[in-house]
Amino acid sequence: MEAKAQARFVRIAPRKARIVMDLVRGKGVDEALSILNFTPKKGSEIIERVLRSAIANAENNHDMSKDALFISRAYVDEGPTLRRFRPRAQGRATRIRKRTSHITVSLREREED
Repeated sequence: MEAKAQARFVRIAPRKARIVMDLVRGKGVDEALSILNFTPKKGSEIIERVLRSAIANAENNHDMSKDALFISRAYVDEGPTLRRFRPRAQGRATRIRKRTSHITVSLREREED
């Protein structure tokens, strides 16, 4: 059984969010939460919210134990890009791309040997 949570259209560039996601992929949820708590990046707050949501989904919807959970799949996909323009010299303009992300976290229980 797999518990899942998503955050879509989050205003952070996927490249920046993936740096944080790589730190917690495959870890237990307690370890991942402590890593995110001490990571000084904007993406860590967003990913922590998604992870807490996935933990709540696992406990409430699938009757999983929080102690046995680990992050089985975690990935950041690119969302739509907001295009803005910045005025430049001599009447020109340059494009500014404000990128968005879709963040997905899936949890599983560890099999006891």
